[in-house]
Order: sequence, then structure tokens, then C-alpha cells
Amino acid sequence: MTARVTVLGSCGAWPEAGRACAGFFVDHRGYRLALDLGNGTLPNLLKSLGSDVAEGLDAVVITHSHPDHMVDAHALMRARLYGREGLPKLPLVAPRSVHERLASLEEDDEGAVEAVFQYEEPVGQLINLGPFAVTTTFLPHYVESVGVRLDGEGVAIAYTGDTGPSEAIAELGRGVDLFIVDATDRHQQPRRPKDSEPDLLLTGVLAGQAARKAQSHRLMLTHFWPGNDREQSRRDAAAFFDGEIIIADEGLVVEL
Repeated sequence: MTARVTVLGSCGAWPEAGRACAGFFVDHRGYRLALDLGNGTLPNLLKSLGSDVAEGLDAVVITHSHPDHMVDAHALMRARLYGREGLPKLPLVAPRSVHERLASLEEDDEGAVEAVFQYEEPVGQLINLGPFAVTTTFLPHYVESVGVRLDGEGVAIAYTGDTGPSEAIAELGRGVDLFIVDATDRHQQPRRPKDSEPDLLLTGVLAGQAARKAQSHRLMLTHFWPGNDREQSRRDAAAFFDGEIIIADEGLVVEL
């Protein structure tokens, strides 16, 4: 085992009772990284770290500015800002809109974001974070959004965040040990999007197709619309991907 991925949250849009929105905690050779921090994920992150001020966290990567992927980065910022003096700044890799949204939540303290985070804007460039080479890929969504790939010694992890169908998805997850993919499956809901709306979220079927094309070793389905049948999403993905399929569940730990 060289890396451990803990699910902080698995819902899209808003969290079901007892769950949280999108978020993951990655620990590789003692380097600890938060990957998305949607609604309700911070308590789970703090539990994983064993610290109410997130001591021991090394970096944060956020895919886009929708609250179900980043709003608890604001709670993390407050924990670091007010919880203890002398904590080092955290690298924050995210689209510029994430930085702007964080700043808008602290109108009475314009320097709060800069006091806690060292901002890195992903523009398709390679960013080194501890043992990871971090590659970001712009993917189609309602706002500027990136998929994230983490390549470390002996391990590779990729995460789509939210995305519509794109040829870039398979390249993002090419040959990774774990491919974490949006399987929102809005079509399972009675209040599904209007036919005229753009298709900018994935399904279990599309996730399975992407993982097969990428030749990923394992597929984790996540970002389930509240109330969805998650096992149906697994079955849909399994019709196209014959590798191991994992259903994201709060507190689940995957060792790689």
C-alpha cells in the first residue's frame, strides 16, 4: 500500500441525511491532500486528520466553484485562521472563481484567503505538490471546472469533479489505479433537467464507458443525486467496465 483515499462526501447538489457533498482525502507517503470540500465534508476531514484546525493537512485541490464542491473550504479557512496561530499556508489549486467565491464569503476580512491559502491557478500546467505531480484538465460544466490527476511514486489517481461527456475524460484517467468519476444520474429523478439543458453531468453508463476507454484499474462512482439508487448506477457502469467498481460512501477507505 502506497496511498490511501478516504471518501469525505459522495452526494451531488446537496447532502442526504448523514452524508456530505463531494470530497476526498488522499494520504500518500505522509503527504495529505484534500480533493474538493463540498457541503458537510469538513467534519469528516478533521476526523481523518485528528485535528480541529486541520493540522497536518498539506494542500487543497478544488475542481470548481459550485458550493457542493468547495463551500467547506471556507470552513477550513476559518479553522486555520482562528483556530491556532502559526499554521503554515496551504497550497490551494483551483480555478480563479473558487478563490473569488472564498473571498466573497469573508467580506469583512479581505486578507483572510491570502492569510490561509497560497493560491495556485491551474491553467493546464503541471503543479508539484509533495510527492504528487498534479495535472489539471479543463472539462465541460456549467462553470469553469477541471478534472484532476495525481501521479505519485507507485500510484496514480484521477478525479473528474463534475463534467459533461468529453474525449478528455478518458485521457485524464488513462491507466490510473483509481478513477473517481461523476455518476450523478439525474435521469433517475422525477424532476430531471429539461431536454433543452446541456448535458453537463455524467451517468453510471458514461462513467463505465470512460473507465473502460481509459483502461483504469478501478472505478469509483460518486456525486450521486440525493435519493438515487446507487446500486443501479453500479449496474449501469458494470455493463461497460469489467474492473472493480466502488460506490463512494462516507468514511470508506480505499488503499492503493
